[in-house]
Amino acid sequence: MITSRALQLMARTLGRSLSPFLSVNQMPQSPLRLIKRCAEYLPQERLGKLPAGLRGIYVLYQREHHGRRREHFNVVYVGMARSGNRSSIRRRLRTHFRRKKRLWTHFSVFAVWDNVRDEEIIELEGLFRHIYKRDAQANRLNAARGFKRLTPLRNNRIDTWPR
Repeated sequence: MITSRALQLMARTLGRSLSPFLSVNQMPQSPLRLIKRCAEYLPQERLGKLPAGLRGIYVLYQREHHGRRREHFNVVYVGMARSGNRSSIRRRLRTHFRRKKRLWTHFSVFAVWDNVRDEEIIELEGLFRHIYKRDAQANRLNAARGFKRLTPLRNNRIDTWPR
């Protein structure tokens, strides 16, 4: 695949523009491979504005005030939504709102591209849960304490890792 930087270098080397050789309708590149769009630190009241059918990762936070203008958002839960009507991010957040709305105040949503497989979403969620597994605040709602598929890869003797 030829990057735009490579095309610029080729044009400079040849001393002319390469635009006649390029398609006018080049597809724009996404800045991220997995995440299509995100919204962060939204209050619970904004939950109804989410579009239906979103897949990806979401985070629940508890907001803390520190002084007049400082606030912190502590992670309470990291979750995922896969394919299917019963598992969209909006539906999952509504369930959390009905059952545990006093434990969280805000949420973030990280919607994935259509070509991201459900297995990849599961792996992302597992990684985030694993990161937060020893965080007392984040474990309030997390039933799974870690990501078991990560365990066989663990090797804390980093001095033995190949370079």
